[in-house]
Amino acid sequence: MKTLDRTVFLLGGARSGKSRLAQKMGMDSGLPFIYLATGVVTDREMEERVRHHQLHRPASWKTLEVPYGFQDIQESFSGKGVLLDCVTFLTSNIFLRENDEEKAFTLVRQEFDWLFQKRERERFFWIMVSNEIGMGVVPEYPLGRTFRDLQGRVNQWLASQVDEVYFVIAGLSLPLKPGTSW
Repeated sequence: MKTLDRTVFLLGGARSGKSRLAQKMGMDSGLPFIYLATGVVTDREMEERVRHHQLHRPASWKTLEVPYGFQDIQESFSGKGVLLDCVTFLTSNIFLRENDEEKAFTLVRQEFDWLFQKRERERFFWIMVSNEIGMGVVPEYPLGRTFRDLQGRVNQWLASQVDEVYFVIAGLSLPLKPGTSW
């Protein structure tokens, strides 16, 4: 029996299968789920990505749009599952708004600290999805390099805070911080 009183962090590259695995974990839990969406539609391609995600998650899941953080959430998560997809968009949104790496890192941590505290009070099953962007080519421009570094710091910090961490590649999950295997 898989315990649902835990936090799971899924890392991987683009189209690695991390969102699919996160949704499978959610559906397998049997819990009612809340989907925390962080993406902002800025162009046609992003609109298609959002639509794809919407079509492939259960219709029974409630979606909350949280592109800049969580502190306005009023809903109780007690006894539910929460899927945050994705940490990378949240970090990017805050970074582009603030245009300062240190300030963005502080604000991202504050948002997650708030949600970790909410979890301590309400005890919900929490799955987070994030991109591992530090394994590719060094970005050509300073903004890209700064964001890559910021996202790496956020991922490292989150990995230290959660119960389980998995690296997802080609639809397969590799436990980095083992818990229940998927």
